[in-house]
Amino acid sequence: MAAVAEAATRERETAEQLRRGGSFSEFETDPERLAAIWAAKHVEWQRVRDLMAQVGWCAYEPGRDTQGSKWAQEREERRAGALVARAAFDARRREEADELRAELWLSAAPSRLIRATADRVGLMPAQVLAQLAERVVVGEDGTVSVPPFTPSR
Repeated sequence: MAAVAEAATRERETAEQLRRGGSFSEFETDPERLAAIWAAKHVEWQRVRDLMAQVGWCAYEPGRDTQGSKWAQEREERRAGALVARAAFDARRREEADELRAELWLSAAPSRLIRATADRVGLMPAQVLAQLAERVVVGEDGTVSVPPFTPSR
């Protein structure tokens, strides 16, 4: 009952604050979302109260609340999926930070060699250059070389 009353109060307060405008706190940036959350909590606590009255529980028993347990499981699955997606996004961002994108202008002679090589193996010239760059070796004296290789798909 206390949770239902608190949720009702918070729902009313956030809706009123939203109508008046202004910030809820320095941490909350989306007052509409906060109001929606309190409205949903209010509805859920009412459902729990009604379930407890219907079944005759003195205390809420989450394990016996099939609907609440199902929702909790779905919520946990969404949360886990969001965490996995965020980790993948962060990994891509870290990888991208190490990538180099460059526009390269070559003189005619090297351009012809790269184009001919690319045509021979069925690649784009940029793909041949990427394979070339992947094989760069820097010697102790700072010299740069590329061991012989055959570009491939």
